[in-house]
Amino acid sequence: MDHARSFLVVVGVDGSPESIAALRWAVDEARLRHGRVLLVTSWSYPPRTADVDGEYIDDRSERGAERIQAIALDAVPSEGVDVTGHVLQGPSASVLLDAASGADLLIVGSRGLGGFSGLLLGSVSSQLVHHAPCPVLIVRS
Repeated sequence: MDHARSFLVVVGVDGSPESIAALRWAVDEARLRHGRVLLVTSWSYPPRTADVDGEYIDDRSERGAERIQAIALDAVPSEGVDVTGHVLQGPSASVLLDAASGADLLIVGSRGLGGFSGLLLGSVSSQLVHHAPCPVLIVRS
């Protein structure tokens, strides 16, 4: 770690209980290390699914990701910690791996909103463990 800069914790949040627990852990870790948090939520272009009014809907849209971040920030007290939110387009694992470049720690929940309930570890967290450029902490709710 470069001591000339503050400790950087990158945390992935998708609105799942596990990701909210990961954000809580990230804020606590940054507070202990006098660091900062980069909160990352990814989104993808929605499939062409329309509601009855003809408007396209998808919770994975950019607006949906922005709402997820706002809800997460409201749920986790972060006084005294610099928390910056970034909403980025792309697959979750790729977005988080890019964001973790230069980070001291990457934190994610053990399972996100997608996926199969029988998995021990979500596919995104599994990819991060194998490819992240920094230590990875996986949080269970």
